[in-house]
Amino acid sequence: MDMKERFLRINHHYKGKAVGFRSDQVLLPNKKEAVREYLDHPGAVAVVPFLDSPFKTPLMKTRVVMVKQFRYPVSEITEELPAGKLDKKENLNNALRRELKEETGYSASRIKKLISFWPTPAFANEIIHIYWADGLKSGKMNPDDDEFLSCSVDTFGNLLKKIEKGKIRDSKTIVGLLACAQFFGR
Repeated sequence: MDMKERFLRINHHYKGKAVGFRSDQVLLPNKKEAVREYLDHPGAVAVVPFLDSPFKTPLMKTRVVMVKQFRYPVSEITEELPAGKLDKKENLNNALRRELKEETGYSASRIKKLISFWPTPAFANEIIHIYWADGLKSGKMNPDDDEFLSCSVDTFGNLLKKIEKGKIRDSKTIVGLLACAQFFGR
């Protein structure tokens, strides 16, 4: 059965500073028309930055650099992986290095791709590319003018416990940490 919906026209398109919103008219497989509303997002990168090499230190004892910041939509301070939105046609590697430096002050000698995923494909086209990094060298943070954040360091094992207890609820952070647990072997 053909399940693909076909684009007919844009009904409405709002373009904001960070994201846009679209309302598209589509043709369904049964030849009826419908409206699909969704968030238009340029994509993002995130990184699990290890202070200790996950190849030399038992994974649960490795230290990970995290970022804390207030997230207006959920009205809470969250603990997350360093991450950021892609600039138009930006190279993923460059974006990742930029965001790591801006949000934590660290630069990495080694970065490797873990996974790419759609956090909410029912209403957004956002894709997040998650990496891990090690060989970190400290430096000065340089957050964007509208970013107020702090860095913290915790062990990988403690971060997994925070996920289990519902203290970490950010999807990219959960996906990134669990992907690392799978990749490096828990």
